[in-house]
Amino acid sequence: MLAFIVKRFTQAFFVMLAISVIGFAIKQSVGDPLREITGIQVSKQERMELADKLGLNDPLPVQWVRFLKKAAHGDLGQSFYYKKPAMEVILKKAPATLELVFCSAVIIVVLSIPTGIFSACKPNHWFSRLCMGGSIVGVSIPVFLTAILLIYVFSVELHWLPSYGRGQTVLVGGFWETGLLTRDGLRHLILPSIALSSIMLPLFIRLIRAEMKETLETEYVKFAQAKGLRPARVLLVHAFKNTLMPVITVGGVQLGIMIAFTILTEIVFQWQGMGSVFIESVERADTSLMVAYLVFVGAIFVVVNTVVDLIYGVVNPMVRVAGRK
Repeated sequence: MLAFIVKRFTQAFFVMLAISVIGFAIKQSVGDPLREITGIQVSKQERMELADKLGLNDPLPVQWVRFLKKAAHGDLGQSFYYKKPAMEVILKKAPATLELVFCSAVIIVVLSIPTGIFSACKPNHWFSRLCMGGSIVGVSIPVFLTAILLIYVFSVELHWLPSYGRGQTVLVGGFWETGLLTRDGLRHLILPSIALSSIMLPLFIRLIRAEMKETLETEYVKFAQAKGLRPARVLLVHAFKNTLMPVITVGGVQLGIMIAFTILTEIVFQWQGMGSVFIESVERADTSLMVAYLVFVGAIFVVVNTVVDLIYGVVNPMVRVAGRK
């Protein structure tokens, strides 16, 4: 197991190196750092002297190593718009995005598992047919259209839920601004969470249904049924456990994709998270903020996929054996 863990962490390290190369390339090719620092009313001689002082004339490998050392200490440059360290801006906005993704993931897990199992066990039931038909519609509708439809129905017409913003938030631990602990914050979270979960919920329902139907036809499940075990035990212990591998695989990847898709959701609901800040940084060519967003989201991808690989080793011991080879 130790060799398996070391191998996965080594892979994660090299992926982060690749992300750092992409971030460095963006920083070099987008915008002009000298103009951001000095403006346009500076002589050419002063600009050249400042470039030498900042090391902008050094060879690219030297600049990349310097960038890597700073990034390892959390220094990804200064946001010229916010006048703050770029990573500080991203970390301040991260709780809004991560809470939105967390609540959407909870909705997906709570709804997809029982719905997928039921649809696999009773494929001809009216509810199963309704879920399969609805999942096709859900996959086909873009998230921003779903968000607009939810706002129109529940905010404009029914006046049940707020249509924008995070609502009332409280500060936890001196750094985490959360809306999960206030009634107003939870009300503001409902519509964005439903809109964001609509991307992945149909996919997970169909995936669990397909894997469960295949598993229910295997010999060991039929043997468990022949032994007279309770149907709930057969479904949850013998059948569902063996559908977890593809579900975990897709779930790990899709969790990272959901973080990326929050950009559209945050724009529609004016949700002040990392996605909205990233769009602002692109519009203003704030390269430090763009790179900070890229590195932070890339790190989340790497962490999630590393955790998924480690969960593989718990769910299926054969993965640990294969990892030693």
